[in-house]
Amino acid sequence: MRRFALVFCAVLFVWPLALLSQIPGYGTEVDKRVEALISRMTLEEKIGQLQQYTDGTTPEHLQMARTGTVGSFLNVRGAAQTNALQKLAVENSRLGIPILFGLDVIHGYKTIFPIPLAEAASWDPELAEKGAAVAAREARAAGIHWTFAPMVDIARDARWGRIAEGAGEDAYLGSRMAVARVHGFQGENLAAPDRIAACLKHYVGYGAAEGGRDYNTTDISEQILRNVYLPPFKAGVKAGAATLMSAFNDLNGVPASANPFTLDRILRGEWGFSGFVVSDWNSVGELIPHGVAADCAEAAVKSLTAGVEMDMESRCYKQSLTGLVEEGVLPLKTLDEAVRRVLRIKVLLGLFEKPYTDPKLEKEVMLAGPHLELARQMARESIVLLRNQDGVLPLAKTGITVAVVGPLIDRKAELLGTWRCEGDSSRVVPVLQGIRSAMGAGATILTAHGCEIDGTLRDGIPAAVEIARQADVVIAVVGESAGMSGEAASRAHIHLPGVQEEMLKAVAATKKPVVAVVLAGRPLAIPWAAENIPAIIMAWHGGHQAGQAIADVLFGDYNPSGRLPVSWPRSSGQMPLYYNYKTTGRPGTSDKFTSRYLDIASTPQFPFGYGLSYTRFEYANLQLDRKEIGPGGELHVQIEVKNGGARAGDEVVQLYIRDLVGSITRPVRELKGFKRIHLEPGQTQIVHFTLGPDELGFYNARNEYGVEPGKFHLWVGPNSTQGLQDEFTVR
Repeated sequence: MRRFALVFCAVLFVWPLALLSQIPGYGTEVDKRVEALISRMTLEEKIGQLQQYTDGTTPEHLQMARTGTVGSFLNVRGAAQTNALQKLAVENSRLGIPILFGLDVIHGYKTIFPIPLAEAASWDPELAEKGAAVAAREARAAGIHWTFAPMVDIARDARWGRIAEGAGEDAYLGSRMAVARVHGFQGENLAAPDRIAACLKHYVGYGAAEGGRDYNTTDISEQILRNVYLPPFKAGVKAGAATLMSAFNDLNGVPASANPFTLDRILRGEWGFSGFVVSDWNSVGELIPHGVAADCAEAAVKSLTAGVEMDMESRCYKQSLTGLVEEGVLPLKTLDEAVRRVLRIKVLLGLFEKPYTDPKLEKEVMLAGPHLELARQMARESIVLLRNQDGVLPLAKTGITVAVVGPLIDRKAELLGTWRCEGDSSRVVPVLQGIRSAMGAGATILTAHGCEIDGTLRDGIPAAVEIARQADVVIAVVGESAGMSGEAASRAHIHLPGVQEEMLKAVAATKKPVVAVVLAGRPLAIPWAAENIPAIIMAWHGGHQAGQAIADVLFGDYNPSGRLPVSWPRSSGQMPLYYNYKTTGRPGTSDKFTSRYLDIASTPQFPFGYGLSYTRFEYANLQLDRKEIGPGGELHVQIEVKNGGARAGDEVVQLYIRDLVGSITRPVRELKGFKRIHLEPGQTQIVHFTLGPDELGFYNARNEYGVEPGKFHLWVGPNSTQGLQDEFTVR
């Protein structure tokens, strides 16, 4: 062990008391209780608090609970099981320290909402907050205290499967959704019986995995890290997130679960984070295959001293920390600070006063009527109308024959998407059922699957073509299975799987109007469909009420209002693709020697922020209250938005800026504000925005944040490529 003392003595971190004074409640009864516990704990009990295991049913796990040598279990759920384990810990262990139960409650517990990427497509943080609150209510009733959500990774590569779990490619939208979901999970009081602790993940850079391949390495400059990938985490920390999760990836050569720069200097030093950090599954142990640790002992000391307080499942802390402390390699002060952070969250959750959950409450809250109605509303708002040539949509409910084709017309489990938690697929409303319900008992609906989701069999295509010929309109339900996105679900080619496009071409050849309903966990490259299918809606994996919500949009009971939180590519070869790119010294033109592709356009198929409506919104009278401001000043912007159509609808008004000349290259556009508004036919509303240092500044080459003088362009409009333009100057 002497080797470790030589290698790590320079990086061991002792948490300064000055930082503790910044923690809300420091010096209060919470901290006094924590310190009193720490003073009585044995070394084994302290180390136990820093360990998390899955299952909770093995003899070893039961013994850990009895002896107070485990801090947390994950994947234990339900009042009966959590109460039984909790009783062992609270009533049998020496100090009675309760267990913290964690679970991946990503987009609902029992009531499953649209996947987070779809939630972001609503551009409605208030609605996302309500969804997280429902998830918290159901999870807490099942004995869960802690969710490993929200995922706030910025994802610019749609090949990466976990793009489904976040808010997309933009730091501003991602930050707004992160704050909303933290507030939804935690509320104002963690100890409330309907709230759970949030966990911002994956800290940091996981969404930039090379090649879009999950778990892969990342290499990100500090400027890009601070300007793009860190803002949602910072926003979530400032919103009060109780915990963070360190990522699987390495960042610039240093694994995220052993990175003192991000975990110590930025998270705690710059942001004043007062909660604790849990590793992702076995990521402490994975320091060994990463090649930065020779064994578990080296991995344990590197992770703990960097700032990972809780070890999820690797057992490196269990195996090594006792010896590291006893041999003087790891200071006891460092261990105590980690334990302090974990215990404090347990106190704030009220687990010492109310360690058990009421089994009656568990039965009462699950899949409650208001929860399902909220799921339907969230699914509606997440749907993006991508194309509607000649006003094919909305469809009439009567007087027409409808052919419903495609491999996903009646699939239930697929609509729940990735990380479905305790979602019961039998309660899902599939697309076909939603259509039947909307059209009523007397409707003429013909059905054929046509093909499999990811198979090569073409035997069913003729049947789909035959019913298409008999119909007035064809609804083709296509896309991905739930397992094609999420963790370990990267795809090199993000086109429609199997022979689905072939089926689409066959039914389109009948010359009947075709409506494509796309169900997927990521944007797909569908260039042929985007040019040849008259109507396309992106419905994502929309949760329990997806079928009803899709029908609401198809038949005009709800005017679609979703907007894309990610750019849609023309080809997988465009990845990574994002709207806020930096221009080059040779911006793309028709000239060969510029930044462009020879074989396709460099632009997206559908841009970030894009989405159509059944009505028409008109923008006019863009006004700035001044044309020149100081570096610390504010600019007030207003614009008139009118509903010029015949239907009521929601518009997402978006504000973008461009800093024309900076000390480092700057993006061509950056989202800096948005507001979702509802307008009746003919109604006009004046929408206001304020731009200040938070919106106008950036981290420069010295990694210093500030607003630089110079000229800015400004746009307000319906997406990242359209809108009215003006300009202003910062002195």
